[in-house]
Amino acid sequence: FLEKCQKFKKTKCEQLWDAFQKAYVKKDPCKVPMEDYDPLMTLAPIEPLQDKAMFWSKTKDVVHDFTGKTDCFVTVEDSLLGSVLDGLTWCGNKGNEKTRTTRCPKWEECPDNPVSSFWKRISTAFADAAKGDVTVMLNGSITKPFDDKSIFASVEVERLKSPRIKNLKVVLVADKKAGNNCKNGSLKALLEQLKKKKIKYDCKDVPQSQIKKCNSNGKKTCGSCW
Repeated sequence: FLEKCQKFKKTKCEQLWDAFQKAYVKKDPCKVPMEDYDPLMTLAPIEPLQDKAMFWSKTKDVVHDFTGKTDCFVTVEDSLLGSVLDGLTWCGNKGNEKTRTTRCPKWEECPDNPVSSFWKRISTAFADAAKGDVTVMLNGSITKPFDDKSIFASVEVERLKSPRIKNLKVVLVADKKAGNNCKNGSLKALLEQLKKKKIKYDCKDVPQSQIKKCNSNGKKTCGSCW
């Protein structure tokens, strides 16, 4: 935690570490609700993201390869805490102050485990920081690109409100040549939710090769990638 944190200059990493530990130490690892991370998020809030918020679901490698080579979009993992905790596992134990990194509850094992609660909490903050036009990369190669159990569906979409959010652009990334994935039935549920919120919706089928090509061409603007 501290090693990754210190890459962010002028950051009070020891203070963040203390607040982070207080969320889960001495607690049953299945009883850490997302609200327990509120003090930590207060210390490292996510700044407003005008037209730059990039959400994703089941496209992690593609989206981070893309945002890592351009500065048009920001993902939750680009935030200070998101970057520090990305890929890590942690939990406490009722009755002692140790942090464990093994034998912790799996994501689906219990809803209030330390890792999933953190990502739900920071994703809430990230969605609240989004403004204007927002983008999401979804996986067009699976049967259900918009999965109602995903953090994007269950947490982030819930926090998108008009008039703060004007448009949501879905970039549906497929392994092969793009087809009619934007007509996928699961996306109708997303469209219906956005209609109720009075947020405009647009979807574009994009082959993964097109995004990779865009990554290698630094002169291309992000919008022209799709």
